[in-house]
Amino acid sequence: MRRGILEGMESELTLMAVHAHPDDEVLSTGGIFARYAEEGVRTVLVTCTNGEQGDGPGGVKPGEPGHDEEAVRETRLAELRDSVTHLGIQHVELLGYRDSGMVGWDANSRDDVFANVPLAQSAAKLTALMDKYRPQVVVTYDENGGYGHPDHIQAHRIAVVAAEAQRERRGLPHKLYHTAMPRSRFRAMGPLLQEAGVDFDFNFDELPEDFGTPDEKVTTYVDVRPYVDRKRKALAAHASQADNIFFLRLPDDLLPQVLGTEAFVRVKSDVAVPDDEDDLFAGIR
Repeated sequence: MRRGILEGMESELTLMAVHAHPDDEVLSTGGIFARYAEEGVRTVLVTCTNGEQGDGPGGVKPGEPGHDEEAVRETRLAELRDSVTHLGIQHVELLGYRDSGMVGWDANSRDDVFANVPLAQSAAKLTALMDKYRPQVVVTYDENGGYGHPDHIQAHRIAVVAAEAQRERRGLPHKLYHTAMPRSRFRAMGPLLQEAGVDFDFNFDELPEDFGTPDEKVTTYVDVRPYVDRKRKALAAHASQADNIFFLRLPDDLLPQVLGTEAFVRVKSDVAVPDDEDDLFAGIR
């Protein structure tokens, strides 16, 4: 451990990821959570909403008869508790905001949904958590929330505000990352699925312009192949949302290729890092 970085600090090595909904913790960060927890790094998951706009029993969608938001919330939070046990996440912090739903959904107009809560208010709650845990590394979504979801965008915003406040006051976090899905990996997925005989309704050759991350922007690839089975179990824990989790339909032998590497864009760092970064704590330990 580099004394120049951690000397005089009270906190242990800590990773914090800021996610929007129960189940978001798995795909893009489940592997790093499992890996770093096993390495002795303190792991903290912040989940901003309760997931009320998810599927209800039998796949009932929001707005359809029988969709009970309060019941969905309780189910999804229970699933989250199960998921984190597979990933070894030590601390789960719930901001408790109401799910905003996808763009254009009726929930978007409610004053109490996460996307409509004043930024200063929600960022203050996250700042308090950063005060508590003092993470050296923070991970969240990019400016578009990965794919334009209002809650993902808001999670990005509050993470940036809170991280900047912490850097000014405490000099932490040392590094801020966005999750990334390299576009080349999307394009490679089509032939893999076709060869495995998996049905899919998506054109991997003609990606929307804002879909995925341009490869040249990706700075960091973390090998999480030893933890793919844990990611699969964590995904399966979110059984109520199975219709929306395409990866649960993949054959087990394909999972290491699809889920075995997690990619990130390093957007802030006050430590020296290698050109080919493969560790979010490079330069810190």
